[in-house]
Amino acid sequence: MPRIIAGSAKGRRIGAPEGKSTRPTSDRAREALFSALNSQLKSWAGRSFLDLYAGSGAVGLEAASRGAAKVVLVESDAKALSCIRSNIDVLAIPNVEFFSATVDRYVQEKRQGFDVIFADPPFELPTPTLLKVLADLVTCGALSAGTVVVLERSTRDQPWIWPDGITSLRERHYGESTLWYGQALQAEPSQVADEQGGH
Repeated sequence: MPRIIAGSAKGRRIGAPEGKSTRPTSDRAREALFSALNSQLKSWAGRSFLDLYAGSGAVGLEAASRGAAKVVLVESDAKALSCIRSNIDVLAIPNVEFFSATVDRYVQEKRQGFDVIFADPPFELPTPTLLKVLADLVTCGALSAGTVVVLERSTRDQPWIWPDGITSLRERHYGESTLWYGQALQAEPSQVADEQGGH
């Protein structure tokens, strides 16, 4: 079972959906992700976090535990949604909301900008489909200048190329998964620090 790594809910175990419809981000990758984000953001106070293809909600709930002011989880799988509801209730962390919707539908409506967007789609999701989702994030208003975008994909995939509006920062490999870091365009994109020795 996943656990919350740091913050107000540190050490708490949370449920994960049964079956193969979702694939939880490993604790190792999640710890590395938040180490990088901590270096980038300095503080979670006032920050907003969007977790797409949320699964159990572990990544978004980690952000909430660390003090993010607003966390939004987007998921369409029924088992995963049930798990998200349970995890939110168990942790009793404020400022977390979830949308029962496909990511494609969520990004079709106008949204407020987020400081961080994390997307962990099924590995089998076709690249053109994912590129359209990311392009729609640019146009729907979910990205502000400097928004950090992190994408988890299979390590076996081809190198990731971000759509217009998002510049590439770096990638880090964790077994079967690779985290690709990007940032919404601004004058001088800052580099997300990596303190976890990725390779």
